[in-house]
Amino acid sequence: MIPGVGAPRARTFGFALLAALPLLSGCASVIPEGDSRPATAAPAPPRPIGTPRPYVPRPSERPGAAAQPVPATPRAPLPAAAVPADATTAAASGVIAGPDFSTLGVTAGQAATALAAFRISCPSVQRRADTSGLTQGADWAESCNAAKSWKASDALTFFTTHFATVQVGAGTAFVTGYYEPEIAASRTKQPGYDVPVYRRPADLVEVDLGQFADDLKGRKIRGRVDGGDFTRYYDRTAIESGALDGRGLEIAWAADAAEFFFLQVQGSGRLRLPDGGIMRIGYDTQNGRGYVGIGKLLLDRGELPRGQASMQGILDYLRADPVRGAAVMNENPSWVFFRELTGPGPLGALGVPVTGRASVAADPKYVPLGAPVVLSLDRAEPNGLWVAQDTGGAIRGANRFDSFWGAGDEGRAIAGGMAARGSALLLLPRASIARLIPAP
Repeated sequence: MIPGVGAPRARTFGFALLAALPLLSGCASVIPEGDSRPATAAPAPPRPIGTPRPYVPRPSERPGAAAQPVPATPRAPLPAAAVPADATTAAASGVIAGPDFSTLGVTAGQAATALAAFRISCPSVQRRADTSGLTQGADWAESCNAAKSWKASDALTFFTTHFATVQVGAGTAFVTGYYEPEIAASRTKQPGYDVPVYRRPADLVEVDLGQFADDLKGRKIRGRVDGGDFTRYYDRTAIESGALDGRGLEIAWAADAAEFFFLQVQGSGRLRLPDGGIMRIGYDTQNGRGYVGIGKLLLDRGELPRGQASMQGILDYLRADPVRGAAVMNENPSWVFFRELTGPGPLGALGVPVTGRASVAADPKYVPLGAPVVLSLDRAEPNGLWVAQDTGGAIRGANRFDSFWGAGDEGRAIAGGMAARGSALLLLPRASIARLIPAP
């Protein structure tokens, strides 16, 4: 996704917690900013808190330029009633019938790739509670059963037969991009590899606030218990300054702090080892701190010109002045912890592998995860059929999507500068359509 526009692919106890609930805002923790004390059981850090880990840019890791956009003319959204100001789901925002799928210009290749992605999503889709208000688990049974044996060569007929299109709210879409980065790293600390990649710490606690109040259902916070108090977990500055040193949490050591920063933004990636091997890591949890897009910060301050806030442009800025680069990265207090992955991946929010050029992240309050999506945008590359298989911290609201472009230089070049606007249509099972939009 575009740094500063998107957010990490993160999916997100205490004895004084109930008394502190009025302090909560979004997914904020309970204790105010500034608590960066090391854990009780941890040794004193070798670097004083507040002293950033030195950032050493490595030219060999410098990315290529962002791909030049291929312009396109998007299809206009359908006329729709105004969205109620208090709407927080797709159903509350209003849903209207869209055009026939066969008229949308989806290619046979796009349909075949989307069918494969849809097929592997089916077990999760049928179990998952849909918070958008658009579908029920049983609605997917017919299409999922058909998908098991449907031939890829006739995928267009599959989607025409089992789905119909709808527009949610105004239908106006905004789409960014993400990818699976590959960076240089080592399983052991050695010269040139000194940026720690941490696993989930044992003292990081996640609290489901719905256990304490019905109006907090679905909201979680993360922190740690310190001396009987539930406090916020270490922010990026504290972690960079050594708050987790000496605890044996390192699963690898990256070669470049800025490259690892962007791998954290993406939420998963590949580590290219010195012997040529590949170690794949995926999101495990996050420190509970809010994500701050440094691209937006730099734009707002006038330190980056418009059009240069792509991943590539931000990396150029960070590397031009290493001290300044370290300070800017620390303005994003969020830190992502990883686990080593084996098997296919990376995994999306449905727990299945996401597919390059076929999977999008969406807000599950507005898009049932597993639903196909047709995008028509002012940039040609993301136009066509996708499947919602993931979520993202800043992917919020109706018709907001983050497109996945796979791994490698091409995926990185497209995702790093992706920002497209136009319209979006959801494909819903015909059982859902019959309930939402009764026949006249």
